[in-house]
Amino acid sequence: MAPSALADIYPIPARHYSKATTIVASVLHGPRDLRLETRTISDPAPSELQIAIKATGVCGSDVSYYNKFRNGDLQAVMPLSLGHESAGIVVAIGEAVTGFQIGERVALEVGVPCDNCRSCQRGRYNLCPGMRFRSSAKSVPHFQGTLQERINHPAKWCHKIPSHVSLESAALLEPLSVAIHATRRASIEQGDTAIVFGAGTVGLLVAAMAKMSGATTVVIADIDSGRVNYALQNGFATKGYIVTPRRHLTETAEKLTVAKEVSADIMQIASINDPDFEGADVTFDCTGKETCMQTGLFATRPGGKLIMVGMGTPIQTLPMSASHLKEVDIIGIFRYANTYPTGIKILSSGVLPSLDNMVTHRFKGLTAAKEAFELAGKTVDKDGKLVLKVLVEA
Repeated sequence: MAPSALADIYPIPARHYSKATTIVASVLHGPRDLRLETRTISDPAPSELQIAIKATGVCGSDVSYYNKFRNGDLQAVMPLSLGHESAGIVVAIGEAVTGFQIGERVALEVGVPCDNCRSCQRGRYNLCPGMRFRSSAKSVPHFQGTLQERINHPAKWCHKIPSHVSLESAALLEPLSVAIHATRRASIEQGDTAIVFGAGTVGLLVAAMAKMSGATTVVIADIDSGRVNYALQNGFATKGYIVTPRRHLTETAEKLTVAKEVSADIMQIASINDPDFEGADVTFDCTGKETCMQTGLFATRPGGKLIMVGMGTPIQTLPMSASHLKEVDIIGIFRYANTYPTGIKILSSGVLPSLDNMVTHRFKGLTAAKEAFELAGKTVDKDGKLVLKVLVEA
């Protein structure tokens, strides 16, 4: 029986039980050029754990790398294993590590900061200039992702998960962390109204966290009716708005006119039963699209906040007077920091809508990774079923 299978059944008291040095990895060599390869893996370093990866969610950034071998401004320059939304089982323990046992289940926080810079010392390690993040091409050599049978990872960034939390939900702690960080930065107050643009995985989780943080009205907007309906039917948001796709606009004046029209429609929905409504207290853009940022500025009340969660269009034309005259704070979000312990408590408590149900499609084994990436870039599958979160399982 394979070591990873043993770990599924019962904990083994020894600190190491395997000297195997070869693993299978899914490796991207160029746009849509995904290959299975054999790699070697050493025993974990003194401060590391070796993790058998059991569940990995496919993220939008992974899909971008798969299709274009780049994500925004980050161009891959060498073969790269994708995957960073992951959970697995401890199969080997570095000699200096304490507090872990073989067979324990962990969620992986895959960004490894330097721990020494100004940002790290102030607790904002997500802003560390020396951050190495698995499946990102930012650092060279690239920090390889989790679509591998096993990886060695610092024990500090491995988080134990309770027995009643599934490995699938644990893998989604990564996008949940983005939502926790975004809502913390938003400083939501009880009774607030929040608008969320984008009903993908992160948008849904931001909406759910906004509700949990005290927002009594949460409007979620997306061009995909299936995703908006899913958000409402499963309790992620209280109200929904389906954005009608418009023809491609090139003139700024036209874009801003459309943004004002859409913001008026969304505000009308948000203002029901609120006679003093002036706009959203907090607006989250989880799309990275220029038109959503424009609409968000118009839809946010005087003194409110516009939170930039999604990373998309790098250069945008925004109606800054809408921010100046209303004193709307524009706040940037980059990944997360100090969120995993909170996320595990939230998952363990059951206060969120089911994250397991967010996984609409599961693929077994690394051999199916290519099929998983092909599907993850779509909103519906060949049978017309909603595609929300695609997961690769061991």
